[in-house]
Amino acid sequence: MLPTIATLKSALRHEVRRRLENLTPEQRDVASRRLCARLQQQPVWLNARAVLGFAPTAGEPDIWPLLQAALAEGRTVALPRFAPDRDAYEAAVVRDLSRDLVVARFGIREPSCACRTLAVSEVDLILVPGVAFDLRGHRLGRGKGYYDRLLTGARAVKCAVAFEEQIVEAVPVEPQDVRVDCIVTAERWVQIAVA
Repeated sequence: MLPTIATLKSALRHEVRRRLENLTPEQRDVASRRLCARLQQQPVWLNARAVLGFAPTAGEPDIWPLLQAALAEGRTVALPRFAPDRDAYEAAVVRDLSRDLVVARFGIREPSCACRTLAVSEVDLILVPGVAFDLRGHRLGRGKGYYDRLLTGARAVKCAVAFEEQIVEAVPVEPQDVRVDCIVTAERWVQIAVA
C-alpha cells in the first residue's frame, strides 16, 4: 500500500524539524543575519513598497531586522492576522513592531485589532514561512492550509524565507498548495523557473 500525501507530508515535517533542532542558537542567529543581508540585495526587496512579512517563531529565521528596516525606510509593512469570522488570515498593517502586536492564536505574534487591514493585492512582496521547500517552489506548511489560502490569488512576489536545512529534494504537493516564486537562505538565492 502506497503512503498517502498526508503521511508523506507528516514524515517530512518530522524530518525537517529534527534537522532544525540540531541548529544552535548561534547558528540560527548567523544564518538569519546572512539571509536578511542576501534578501536586501535582491531587486524584489529593493523595489517592494509594501511587504507582507511574518512574526518568526523559534524555529524560523529571524526576519525582524528586515521588517524594522522596511518601516524605517517608509515602506508599508503588514503581518498576517487571524480573522476568526472567516477562519482565515488577512494582512494587517503595522507601524511599530513592539506596540502594534499581540500574542494570538497558536501563540504567534500578530497585529492587534486596531491595525487596519491591507488587501493582499496591494502587497508587492510576501515573505513566506514554511516547514520545508523544494527548488521547484513547492512549500510544506504546518498542515492547516491557512497560508496557502492567504497566498491564493496574490500577485505579489512570494519569497520563501528558510534555513538551508529546510530545503529538501521534493515536497509532496496537492492541488491547493501554492508555489513560491523564489527562495532565500543564508547560502543562496533561488529564482524558481516558471512551470
